[in-house]
Amino acid sequence: MRFLLSLTAILGVIAPIVAKADPADINAAARGVVRVVIIGTDGNELFPVSHGSGFAVTPTRIVTNAHVVRDAVMDDTLRIGVVPSEGNDSGYAKIIAVSPRNDLALIEITGDLRLPKLTISGDADRDSGEVSAVGYPMNVDRAQGLDINDIFNSQPPVKSRGFLSGARPSRQFDTILHTAPIARGNSGGPLLDGCGRVLGVNSFGADSGGSDAEFFFAVSTRELLPFLRANGVTATVNALPCRSLADLDEAERERIEREQAAARTEMAQRAEQRRTKRDRVQLEAEMDVQEDRENAMAFAFLLVLLGTGAGVVAWQARQAGLQDEDYQGERTLMIAGTVSAIALIAALALWFTRPGLDAIDRKVNAAMAEDGDSDDPEVAAANNGTLICTLEVDRSRITGSPSEAIELEWSEDGCVNGRTQYGYSGGTWSRVFVPNQEDAVSVNRYDPDSKTFRTDRYLLSRSAMANARSERGKYAPPKCSTDDAAAKLGDMQGGVTALLPERPNERLVYSCEVKEP
Repeated sequence: MRFLLSLTAILGVIAPIVAKADPADINAAARGVVRVVIIGTDGNELFPVSHGSGFAVTPTRIVTNAHVVRDAVMDDTLRIGVVPSEGNDSGYAKIIAVSPRNDLALIEITGDLRLPKLTISGDADRDSGEVSAVGYPMNVDRAQGLDINDIFNSQPPVKSRGFLSGARPSRQFDTILHTAPIARGNSGGPLLDGCGRVLGVNSFGADSGGSDAEFFFAVSTRELLPFLRANGVTATVNALPCRSLADLDEAERERIEREQAAARTEMAQRAEQRRTKRDRVQLEAEMDVQEDRENAMAFAFLLVLLGTGAGVVAWQARQAGLQDEDYQGERTLMIAGTVSAIALIAALALWFTRPGLDAIDRKVNAAMAEDGDSDDPEVAAANNGTLICTLEVDRSRITGSPSEAIELEWSEDGCVNGRTQYGYSGGTWSRVFVPNQEDAVSVNRYDPDSKTFRTDRYLLSRSAMANARSERGKYAPPKCSTDDAAAKLGDMQGGVTALLPERPNERLVYSCEVKEP
């Protein structure tokens, strides 16, 4: 580690902001931080010449400082060792590129060792906020009484906190100034923001002489990203604001409360509109039914009069026939009698079939149903089929580079994409994924009612990951269409989820819509 002997122009430190680093995110990033050891040999034994720090930008490629590997560049008998923070699978690395101008170097692991890669912050303009330096300072090794050969054994890196103090070009390359304590051996280690994303590569510090505040320099991502691109590395970059899950959960609660309040207001307005319309339709129906009743009664009365008159004519014709044997009124009797009978029967039919009060309700319901304003709740659209799910950035905590949209084929029995069964437990559809090639557990959840798909990612240590894999190995997920598959899988997954931390490191929330045919 190179030290700047004096720095007298610095007068103060930028005040810290309220947001604090999440220890879980710093610990997750530390999994990809390694000790970089320059190794010599006397023909019989290996011995360390010097050491620094580095961090993975791919599973096999590591960024460090140029001055950390300078001895190996100048002497091809020296080798570069890589000691991870966990496990016993240390390995060797070869030099891919060295840039003394901006003190950057890229090395590649030559053995089977694989590392979790770190995400690079895409916000190169930050000049304030809390930061963490992660690496292997030599003074900590000495304080622990570690033997020189102990550096070949895996040790967790040291994490120190401080604050950004602004961008500061130095020695013809772009650096950022900070107050997170570093020492010899920290060189090449990452400077992280609160979400565990790389802000810079720690390079050197200012020797305060024990009297002034101490400041340290990290090579800016303005230098790092072009260096990586020039050497064929496509780094994971994230320029989104760093948000805590607590803030995200609070925002989600507020969003749900707003939506519920808006839904209640809308329901009240619709209920009032339906009530007003029903009152109007009710009045119209009452008037129509009353008019129909009165018309029917009037026609029945007229028919009664007609039947009575015809009956009188028929009776008179009959009487005349009884008094005068020569009377020729049989035809009149038959016609009058028939008319009287028909009229009286029709009058009775009209009277008994006139609209009753229940006709008012039937008219009201029919009129409301025609306009789609029945009192039955609206039936939700079917959720089955192919869904297009779009990432909701405002509702997510994004620490990597996720897909902005995914396609999901959902069926009501929890079968996804025709092959992956989701478990159902506690009213939630979920599937737990425990990969063998990545030290991260993902829990996918889908809510058919709100059409929300969510992924929670837990970045675990090797030991925690080993426990998760062991628990996952105890069950075989049932296939789609298996009897009671969802409930069985929901119970099976409980052993893995019980091992996970309370909060994930990353939460991705997607809003889904049915794909148009």
